[in-house]
Amino acid sequence: MTPAPRIKLLAIDDDPQSLELVSEALAGDGLRILTANDPESGLDLVRREHPEIVLSDVVMPKMNGMELLSRILEVDPATNVVLMTAHYSTDAAVEAIKKGACDYLTKPISLPVLRERIGKLVTDARRRLRANQLDHELMDTCQFEGMVGRSPLMWEMFGQIRRVAPHYRSCSVTGPTGTGKELVARALHKLSQVSGPLVVCNCSAVVETLFESELFGHVRGAFTGATTDKMGLFEYAHTGTIFLDEIGDMPLATQAKLLRVLQNQEVQRVGSLRARQVDVRVVAATNHDLRAQIAEKRFREDLYYRLSMVEIKTPALADRKEDLPLLERFFIQKFAAQYRKPVESLAPRAQIVLTRHSWPGNVRELENVIGHACMLAAGEMIDVPDLPQYLRQGGVPTSSPAPVPAAPGDGLSADLSFDEQERRVIEQALDKAGGNQVHAARMLGITRDKLRYKIKKHGLT
Repeated sequence: MTPAPRIKLLAIDDDPQSLELVSEALAGDGLRILTANDPESGLDLVRREHPEIVLSDVVMPKMNGMELLSRILEVDPATNVVLMTAHYSTDAAVEAIKKGACDYLTKPISLPVLRERIGKLVTDARRRLRANQLDHELMDTCQFEGMVGRSPLMWEMFGQIRRVAPHYRSCSVTGPTGTGKELVARALHKLSQVSGPLVVCNCSAVVETLFESELFGHVRGAFTGATTDKMGLFEYAHTGTIFLDEIGDMPLATQAKLLRVLQNQEVQRVGSLRARQVDVRVVAATNHDLRAQIAEKRFREDLYYRLSMVEIKTPALADRKEDLPLLERFFIQKFAAQYRKPVESLAPRAQIVLTRHSWPGNVRELENVIGHACMLAAGEMIDVPDLPQYLRQGGVPTSSPAPVPAAPGDGLSADLSFDEQERRVIEQALDKAGGNQVHAARMLGITRDKLRYKIKKHGLT
């Protein structure tokens, strides 16, 4: 059985007796306890050691606990920071939660309460570490020929590619822009085990008058400017695969000649009377509705049926949101290596922003977003400020647990303790979300794991 991961806890206090008390009370249970007797030393340890939990006094010389909290979360937004103070005030407690503290304890600290609160944070930290380890392992099992996914839609598509690849002669790949249609074509080519190359033709980028020459070649003198013989893409792809991207943009005249090539497996260069035999598999991709184009007389019906003998559909990212964490990790690893940066993960609040987004640009848009964020990230974690501006403007959650604003009748009062106020805020969020923990966590601007911790902490059901 794999041993439980060792969690690091950093205690920061200018009172040596308080540090000794905390160290003795929390000794054991797989915790590695670090201590610092001033805020600057504590920040240095946060930068070097990246502890999962920081327990800090509020009143200290040179830097108070609130400022230290903000600076810790700048270094590592995933850190769970617990503040301690002998001078409790409701306003300070609420400010601490708004700034990202996960708990607020009053001195002198009850040792059973300290062990209970830290114990829950340790359990949650171990759960996150195990989840990260599982994600790393899943990355190996959930990749298929450059594509990443564990959703039923993706597994179904992977299985279809495996079954079709050895046998197809022509195949259509349909789906929204940015869903990876070229990756499907590359997978089909590789798994078909043909000896020739994969040749890519973007039909939307070819000048209409040169389409026939581009695909089938020409002989010298066939038209003005044809000073030499030229081999077309179909001849070049002999014994291999040609990928016709955006085939809906192909002119009707060229479509007729393409149909003849598919039927006879031979091409005729422009200006030549001799036909040349070719052995080519064809993968055609489009994000258009070809049936609608057929009705509008912009695409040949006979060519459509020839190409769509086998049709593979690439799902939109919005239809497989369960793949989002894996894709995020995949692109973080890719760009961290490309930019030679130590980026490893996303801060919880950055994950919330990405989860809320509808991803109209699909996987390509996500790749661009992660590439942008990795370029800007200053440390090991991508935070909300590293994301593109249009995502930040779409609704940025607070830096961590932020209470639902009090309103008349909410029952929040300056006379209540921090714990009671936090309890009522959590209850109100759960009530407004109809008991849905995912929605309540989003309202509060925290992760679902952190909400579960607080539900257990307050004995809520």
